Amino acid sequence: MATKEPLVITDKHEMRKWSRAMKSQGKTIGFVPTMGYLHQGHISLVREAQHHSDLIVVSIYVNPGQFSPTEDLSTYPSNFRGDIEQLMAIPGGVDVVFHPHNLYHYGPTNQSVDSGGDKGLDRKGTGVVSCVEDSGFGHETWVRVENLEKGMCGESRPVFFRGVATIVTKLFNIVEPDFAVFGKKDYQQWRLIQRMVRDLDFSIKVIGSEIVRDDDGLAMSSRNVHLSPEQRKQALSINKSLSRARIAAEKGHVNCKELIDMVIKAIHEAGGKVDYAEVTPKIKIVDQESLKDVEEITSPVVFCVAAWFGKVRLIDNMEIFIRNGDL
Repeated sequence: MATKEPLVITDKHEMRKWSRAMKSQGKTIGFVPTMGYLHQGHISLVREAQHHSDLIVVSIYVNPGQFSPTEDLSTYPSNFRGDIEQLMAIPGGVDVVFHPHNLYHYGPTNQSVDSGGDKGLDRKGTGVVSCVEDSGFGHETWVRVENLEKGMCGESRPVFFRGVATIVTKLFNIVEPDFAVFGKKDYQQWRLIQRMVRDLDFSIKVIGSEIVRDDDGLAMSSRNVHLSPEQRKQALSINKSLSRARIAAEKGHVNCKELIDMVIKAIHEAGGKVDYAEVTPKIKIVDQESLKDVEEITSPVVFCVAAWFGKVRLIDNMEIFIRNGDL
């Protein structure tokens, strides 16, 4: 099978120049932002983008703005050559891989920010900061989606969604795509980006792609590589318990506390630990649009889970489509 080697662009000005040249020829651009170490979940996003656009751009960039100094930025897995080979193996391939070095470094005008020697704290000592502030890059502008970033992953990772919204904004401004594809495994992230695009009037259609799972049911994630064989078996409790909860809801058991308790119990019995921030468990049943907690399922919801297996934090979710009158 013939393979298509993508053009690798590392400079943001060259990336923008390429996109504008292609658009001047009437081409549409689909964009898949990633942090690399690609798996079949990422490949499914590329295939989805191919259905919507003439040309495909994949970014590979581990964004320091979404990690706090205590998180796993330095150990995030990478295999750039392997990523290129995987992209080349996709029928039709991709056209460009955008692989910048540091999108928070602005050259000679870049000014370091004095963190006051307090790693992990803002300059007033009032909260956690990201690795961008911690490194003194001088970046000051952040994008916030104020309500959707709260709760769920936003509670235990307070800089995460600010960092995601900011880097996606930067990438949108550089790549200038017509379509962008995000995986629904990161459900809160997908909804947050949709809201940001709506509120800031980006001329981009954001597409949510379904979760891709391994044969054993585990949602594909770049972090799965850090699981031991035993932890991987334990982690299967997430999808299994979510599936049981969905079946129960479809049979009329729509009390959210009971469904959540069932999933927590299954994960704990398997050897996992539900992610906690203070006393709030990171297992939620929320409205699919607003991401607000619900007590009883009477409309489409998503059941979201974040759990630890050893030192690996995994997220997963399952959509449940029930409306008043269905039961």
